[in-house]
Amino acid sequence: MLVVVAIPTFKRPAALETALATVTAQARAVSDDRVTVRVLVVDNDANATGRAVAEAFDVSYSVEPSPGIAAVRNRAIDDSSDADAVIFIDDDEVPEQSWLRNLLSAHAETGAHAVAGRVVTRFPDDVEEWVRASGAFIRPVRTDRQVMTEAATNNLLLDLARIRPLGLRFDERFGLTGGSDSMYTRLLVARGGTIRWAQDAVVVEQEDAARFTRAWVLMRTFRFGNTAARVSIALAGSSSGRLMARVRMCVRGGARVAGGLVRWLWGTLSRSLRHRARGLRTAYRGAGMIGAAIGYAHDEYGRRRASA
Repeated sequence: MLVVVAIPTFKRPAALETALATVTAQARAVSDDRVTVRVLVVDNDANATGRAVAEAFDVSYSVEPSPGIAAVRNRAIDDSSDADAVIFIDDDEVPEQSWLRNLLSAHAETGAHAVAGRVVTRFPDDVEEWVRASGAFIRPVRTDRQVMTEAATNNLLLDLARIRPLGLRFDERFGLTGGSDSMYTRLLVARGGTIRWAQDAVVVEQEDAARFTRAWVLMRTFRFGNTAARVSIALAGSSSGRLMARVRMCVRGGARVAGGLVRWLWGTLSRSLRHRARGLRTAYRGAGMIGAAIGYAHDEYGRRRASA
């Protein structure tokens, strides 16, 4: 069995170096007569700023000049045409001990089309209390080997041998906005695929400390609502179906905005930081859903590219 661990990157050589140090060590540890692991870096920077780091670790490297994470993921799969499976991990994540072994074990035990692992966010020591209280990085609690209906690609194994016949590609309309992973995995399930959860396959997200601000958390929440609604609209099928989906997103988004503002007001009156922060996040998510319903796509990754 040939497994490719694919790491998309864009102008983060220091983070990429940290990720590769752990990933390559685990790849060597699990490779044996039954499994061969190859590490692949796919750089979305046409200037190839990640090449030197990839060469230092003696891993495969390619450049995908088309901007957006969806194009990079598609390139990773194309470059893994000889592989049985591909595992995606972000360049700002560091796997915990036995991450790769546990992910492969979950796949071997379940035979699923895809296996998703856990992502943990570590806060900087000086993060403002509002960010902690907002619950922005509290992820759903799942049981090991649980069946899932969709998954993110920041810690995901795809069984290419089983998925290739389904004709799936990451939708590049979502390349700069986010949401291509949700679209891909929801389509996977709709076409008969299965996704399972690997509780012990853990990676730690190494977010830039400067991003842990109130403004960044709120815009991140807005983007989540926006992309989730856009995916639901895109999957609705017919013109009438998409129209009805837009109406539903408006109604649900409006309910979130109203409910979030009520909770924020209660938090203000009761001096509860938790209610204020979480109420405002709920309102921002609802606003993102309404934006999607009227045709707005929040271009977060495009903004990051411009900043970089």
